[in-house]
Amino acid sequence: MPALILDGKALAKKTEQELTARVSALKTSSGTTPVLATILVGDDPASATYVKMKGNACERIGMQSKKIEMPATSSTQDVLDKITDLNNDPSVHGILLQHPVPPQVDERACFDSIVLSKDVDGVTCEGFGRMAMGEKAYGCATPKGIMRLLEAYDIELEGKHAVVVGRSAILGKPMAQMLLNKNATVTICHSRTQNLEAHIKQADILVGAVGKPEFIKASWIKDDAVVVDAGYHPGGIGDIELAPLAERAKAITPVPGGVGPMTINTLIYQTVESGESSL
Repeated sequence: MPALILDGKALAKKTEQELTARVSALKTSSGTTPVLATILVGDDPASATYVKMKGNACERIGMQSKKIEMPATSSTQDVLDKITDLNNDPSVHGILLQHPVPPQVDERACFDSIVLSKDVDGVTCEGFGRMAMGEKAYGCATPKGIMRLLEAYDIELEGKHAVVVGRSAILGKPMAQMLLNKNATVTICHSRTQNLEAHIKQADILVGAVGKPEFIKASWIKDDAVVVDAGYHPGGIGDIELAPLAERAKAITPVPGGVGPMTINTLIYQTVESGESSL
């Protein structure tokens, strides 16, 4: 039986229609237009493309994007000063510092300087801690987008064994915690995990977030698993060898068109929430 395709692109498009209505209602009721401020440090082409895509998503639903471009020579203090300005600007509802920043900038210090109410990308330690404890906070955009995608397709998580391959601060770690909060049993694997294949073979739900093209082989994955590929590499391939799973996985996220659209959509979704909460 063909695997169910978890279509993030379609879900993001549907959600944008709902968000357009919410933004319109917000403007009518209060005169408030949600604003996402994006900070791009340096001139990395991929980062510039991502920031542009986020700006386009804002425009599609009637939000505003405030683009801040800083030179590659910027210091940590330069970035902190800019974030402080945005924290204090009541017209700004969300702040995104595009990852990665140049090596001389302390990215973690900059992330953690974003006030919790504007941390719509879910990157602060405080936000992570609150999310982990089940308190209110904006979720890290990619894992939160994955959770929204799984929920939209009624993928059962409770009692399932989820294996997350990757432990980054903005994907693997929050992903594992979000799954745990939904009563999945979670195994986190990484570059130093021994017998990785054996761990993956146990997964009812597999999330590939290792950052290496087709690193996870289809032969490692059991039949009827739910397979979420959070990677993207040139040529339109992800972290998981997906093609052989088309007829034996329970569900898969396509690459592209699965996780990626949900990341941007979640960022926009949470900015709208912030705008609504600011009244």
